[in-house]
Amino acid sequence: MRILFFLFLTIVFLIPAQSQRETWQTREGKVNFLSDAPLEMIAASSNELRGVLDVEENTFAFAVSISSFDGFNSPLQRQHFNENYLESTLFPQTSFKGRIIEQVDFSNDGEYVIRAKGILNVHGVEQERIIKSTLVVKGNSISITSNFSVRLDEHNITIPRIVNQKIAEVIQVEVAAVLIKRSNP
Repeated sequence: MRILFFLFLTIVFLIPAQSQRETWQTREGKVNFLSDAPLEMIAASSNELRGVLDVEENTFAFAVSISSFDGFNSPLQRQHFNENYLESTLFPQTSFKGRIIEQVDFSNDGEYVIRAKGILNVHGVEQERIIKSTLVVKGNSISITSNFSVRLDEHNITIPRIVNQKIAEVIQVEVAAVLIKRSNP
């Protein structure tokens, strides 16, 4: 699955570089999630968010490996996250790809509140989403931050009754990434 995603990125973003398309990329973005249930709070994060932004087309593609998340309350909790809930061997990554709705002048430094419309794929289930984000354009970088929620049942993630007071039905997600301009050949 990871190979298919990178093949997609190559086809969509790198081959059109022949036309001098302006793209920006990140290899070390951060994704945090929080499950705040009545009996337990679970927080984990990954520093392995990868992504590409084509500023001419206003399109983007981001993905993070499920097995890269750490910071759980215990090793057993991480194991259950990967094996029982997100099934990381069957669905190794989560992705969000689509387009920015608003027109942004990426040549001018500034802060822009935008809406990103696309397909959020979690646990192999694709859902169309509009996610509000903040872009800060400064020199040769674009910082992206976003906060949104994900309902587990919308992505066919079931919580056994025995632990339903320990895992929230809605997970809070925070994303932060800095994209750097790709130099075209």
